[in-house]
Amino acid sequence: MKIVFAGSPEYSVPALEALHAEHGVTAVITQPDRPVGRKKVLTPTAVKVCAERLDIPVLDFGRIRDHADEVRALGGDILVTCAYGQILTQDILDCFPKGVWNLHASLLPEFRGASPIQSAIYAGKRYTGVTVMKTELALDSGDILLVKRCEVGEKTYGELQEELSALSARAAVEGVSLIMRGQTQLLMQDESKVTYCKKIQKDDCKIDFKNSAADICRLIRAANPQPLAYCIHNGAILNILKACEITAEGDVGSVICADKRGIAVKCGEGALLISELLPAGGKRMSASDFVNGRKIKAGDILD
Repeated sequence: MKIVFAGSPEYSVPALEALHAEHGVTAVITQPDRPVGRKKVLTPTAVKVCAERLDIPVLDFGRIRDHADEVRALGGDILVTCAYGQILTQDILDCFPKGVWNLHASLLPEFRGASPIQSAIYAGKRYTGVTVMKTELALDSGDILLVKRCEVGEKTYGELQEELSALSARAAVEGVSLIMRGQTQLLMQDESKVTYCKKIQKDDCKIDFKNSAADICRLIRAANPQPLAYCIHNGAILNILKACEITAEGDVGSVICADKRGIAVKCGEGALLISELLPAGGKRMSASDFVNGRKIKAGDILD
């Protein structure tokens, strides 16, 4: 059976590597090279780099919907997608007689959309996972082939993303094995339990200290390492990397204490103890080093 793989970021690489090692991948489809950094250096996707290393042919369409004939010419039986980044049209779905299968980083039908990992953290979910689903035209709505779960715990977005990336690799191999054996007993998604999530932008990550400290801690973990939760101190952005919930009294948004333990800020419910931060234009540092530099003191207001 000929397998075509579509993916783009580093997250997708373990799935490509695992599929190729176990079943062999005929071709890879990915996003075009993009300018990166201040010097706008034209840079291939992580998946393209991996495919070239594995000597797998690569197609990098600007708009895959305009290239159905080229996709069909690959002669693929199935297409496995993982964070590819483009919407597939019916013409593309019809190119693969055994279906198009997506590795989605949530326990569908929860968190259909662009930010399932961050959304699971911010929602306070105990578990999340990877769902292998048959791709349909509607967003993440296809029937489910298999699910793999993991605990969210106190992980940051970056940590959970790494775990789910490895889990996607296992799910990809297992899912394709089931398809090859014809063991595709699919489960319909429960439409009454559907939730959606949009792409997380920097503006979505501004801390509102009127919220509870627990909510703010989840936001900080969900936004780390990007786009980073932040507040305003003396007119400048202060990105918050790590914090925990404590009990303290004071006015909402005020710095209760700033010492070697960190920076404690009163919230709508409870208080936040900041232990690591990143000042705008600066480098990441411990909160105690920020305090030692006399950048902040008790009585300051964070907005």
